[in-house]
Order: sequence, then C-alpha cells, then structure tokens
Amino acid sequence: MLSEKRKIRVLVVDDSAVMRKMIPSLLEKDGELEVVATAIDGDFALNKIDQLKPDVVTLDIDMPRMDGLTALSHIVSKHAIPVIMLSSLTTRGAALTMKALEIGAVDFICKPKAIAQVGEMAGELVSKIKAAARQKAVPLSVAPAVRRTAKKKTAAVPGISSGGIVAIGASSGGPHALRYMLPRIPTDFGAGIVVVQHMPESFTAMFAQWLDEICDVSVREARDGDVIAPGTVLIAPGNAHLRVRKRLNGGEVSLEKGSLVNGHMPSVDVLFKSVAEEYGTQSIAVLMTGMGSDGAEGLGLIKQSGGRTIAQDKESCAIFGMPRVAIEKGYAEKVVPLADLASYLISAVGKADCLEVTGYGERR
Repeated sequence: MLSEKRKIRVLVVDDSAVMRKMIPSLLEKDGELEVVATAIDGDFALNKIDQLKPDVVTLDIDMPRMDGLTALSHIVSKHAIPVIMLSSLTTRGAALTMKALEIGAVDFICKPKAIAQVGEMAGELVSKIKAAARQKAVPLSVAPAVRRTAKKKTAAVPGISSGGIVAIGASSGGPHALRYMLPRIPTDFGAGIVVVQHMPESFTAMFAQWLDEICDVSVREARDGDVIAPGTVLIAPGNAHLRVRKRLNGGEVSLEKGSLVNGHMPSVDVLFKSVAEEYGTQSIAVLMTGMGSDGAEGLGLIKQSGGRTIAQDKESCAIFGMPRVAIEKGYAEKVVPLADLASYLISAVGKADCLEVTGYGERR
C-alpha cells in the first residue's frame, strides 16, 4: 500500500514514441502523480522496475521483443506491482486484455483510435492509477475451490423463472469483482441475473466468455429478446442500453441504442430504472465497484419500488465511486463486502425450484 504523503511513482511502458511522450505529459498534470521513467518494451521495463521501484506500471499489450503479457507475468510474480494494461479497441485486444486480467493486471484502459483523442482518456487513466496504487498488485481472484473444470453445466430452460431478478451494475474494477463473485453462484440459483459492466463494444462478448468458462451458471452477452431465467447471466453488450420487460412466463431483455446516460452506454441507471418499473418487490440490485455515479439513482428507484438494494463496501472496491454515491444518498439497504456478496444473494434468493413468484425468501 502506498503512503499518502508522497507522489505516486509511475512507469509508462509503450512501444510508441508518441504515446511515451503524451501519456507522461497527461499524467504529470495531476499533482499526485510522478512519471519516473518510460520504457519501449517489456524487457526494458523489467530493468527499470529493478532500478526505480515504481508504485504503478502502465503497460501496453502489443510490443516488440517482450510483449505486455510476458512482461506482466514477470512483474506480478517477481515484483507484485499493480499494472494497468493499455489495450486496442479490437477483438484481439479484448482477448489479450482478458488474459492480462487473469494473469494479474489490476485494470485496463483502451487506447483511442486516433492520437488526437489520447487526451480524452486522461481522467480515467489518472483515476485508475490512483486506485491501483491503493490496492494489492494481484487482485482477488477465483479461488481454486470454486474453479470449474469438467463439470457439465445445466442449461436454463427458457420461460422458467422464479419471477424475480438480480440486476448488477459495475464499472472500474468490475471485471475482477464479477470474476470473483459469479463462480460462487450455483446453477439452481432462483433468479435470472442481468449485468451492466461499463466496457467497450468489442470487449463484452469476450468478457462474457471469460466468465462463462469458470462459472456453473451460463454467462453470455445479451441479445435482444433473451429470456431472463435461473441459471443464466446476461451481460449487456457494450453498444446498447439494456432494459428488462416482465412477461407472463418470466421476463426478457431489450437492447436499445441511443444517447449516453451518465456518460455511458450501456448505463446502469437505465437497467435499474427498468428493473424498478417491471419487477419492483421481486428484484435485488447490486451496485459494485466503479468511478462516477452511474447506477446510484436507479438503485434509489428500486428501493422505492420495494426491491432490495445492495452496495459493495469501500474496502473491497477498486474504486469506491458508484457505491459511495448510492450509500451517501441512503439508497443502499445493505453494504456488503465482495467476499460475502454471493452468499448473501444465495440466502436471499434461494433455489429455482423452491421459491414462490411473490417474492424472495417466501419458500413453499
């Protein structure tokens, strides 16, 4: 953990000479950050880490000689320094980023397609560097006890539902938090789960696949009209708002492209508002780690409609932004550590074959 009395020392690793100039210039506009060096590839980066002992490393994925993933493996195993990956907005970039998170990167940020847009990522990168400096290098991961191997999944049956829904919103730090929590949800969990994770369009399908590989429940990127059913987690795609609609045989999702809400599409507030309107007392909403305030007002609407509302606690959040706003406004009925979220939901919802449609906790 970093002492709060000195600047955060950052090493910037990128094979682009332009990026090695622009990123330090952007970071050092913040008085809490100091770029101690730059490096052209992973090999140079490892040497500079030995010499300079930075607090945080920003690491490009695609580099010559030693690429970002190879360098990341060395940094995590030998130095235990928090690493933020810089990725391209491509399918290949998404796959490599998921691999980097699995290896131990604490977070990632996408490079803009045009150099002229680099300045737009400054605020997000600064916030993520500060968050990374306050946490352990290797984030909470999937424990071996719940890692899935040869066990066959039980597919959800379309239209069969307890009548309830669990809605989850997350942003920065969410991929790791969801990767910890969702593998602990059993296939007989008594409600469908829908998730908005702030993430670029090209990343959400890969993210869903990344989660599906380690979960007992089925995880996939949502499609318009998908049924909300026990045993299934639907991840909002990165290019559309996700809303829910209640039907006689359960519920379904609708995807709508439109303007940004709270700076995001998909927006957690858009999802939560529809959950409040359609499910009311048959809903549980969880607002997890992330910067900004998206989801806070929606959580308030769900509470007002009679649903249960939960916020992740400060200690387990990578960035205590979205949950903090909701807690301060009095919208979160429960504040729960990440380690306890799955067990809390399991206790509140129960199994798919033993719940009445009238609400959570009312067993036959």
